[in-house]
Amino acid sequence: DINIFRFAKKNIPLPLDSNFADKPMNIEKEMLPKHLAIIMDGNGRWAKQQGKQRIFGHEKGAKIVREIIQEASQLGIPYLTLYAFSTENWNRPKLEVEALMHLLSRYLQKEVAIMQKNNIRLNAIGDLESLPSKVRKELYKAMEQTKDNTSTTVSLALAYGGQQELLQMTQQLARKVQQGLLTPEQITPQEIQKALYTQEIPPVDLLIRTSGECRISNFLLWQIAYAELYFTDVLWPDFTPEQLHKALLNYQNRERRFGKTSEQL
Repeated sequence: DINIFRFAKKNIPLPLDSNFADKPMNIEKEMLPKHLAIIMDGNGRWAKQQGKQRIFGHEKGAKIVREIIQEASQLGIPYLTLYAFSTENWNRPKLEVEALMHLLSRYLQKEVAIMQKNNIRLNAIGDLESLPSKVRKELYKAMEQTKDNTSTTVSLALAYGGQQELLQMTQQLARKVQQGLLTPEQITPQEIQKALYTQEIPPVDLLIRTSGECRISNFLLWQIAYAELYFTDVLWPDFTPEQLHKALLNYQNRERRFGKTSEQL
């Protein structure tokens, strides 16, 4: 394939999933991303391929969430952020949204014990107050029960939108300026970080999107400024721990320069 030869010759990793990244090598623990973010896409299409309703795909996708969380924790990835429900997802058919909220509530009830067993801390980002009260109750309960766990911090992005996050950050800083607590010159990247949903979480190192779509979809717009992007055609319900390993191997083959030249590294 000419495209594969072109990327290999220039030592540039393929932007899409391919056999090129699947060469035999071990994952280097010291080269793992500190913050892995995943856009979990393709549940509906997977269900359609099976001749079933979309909620069946979401249920299968929830099982994959458990597997990927456990694998990330076992590998030693400190932060994992999962795009579970966007602000735009409220526009989906009412029955599907209700089914998703019910599934989320059930998931939270079932997974706390597993997270406790694996020393995993649950976090959530987004407009959480817009969630149904029952879901909020289960979410806050799960977060409280796991708050002292010290392994992987799993952040569920719920009712989340990157533009919305930047808007609320801007409003928060503007109020501080208005109140005389901050001057415009004191608005630094550090001040912005403190006003984001992810204020205690480092920037994203690797962003994975499943299902073959090659876009960000309003996810962690500030946090992915220097993230490596990995797109795969695999639908989320088929995204196994082995698929995660493939993405991590691809990531570890990349040279992260952050604006510098190779010689400066």
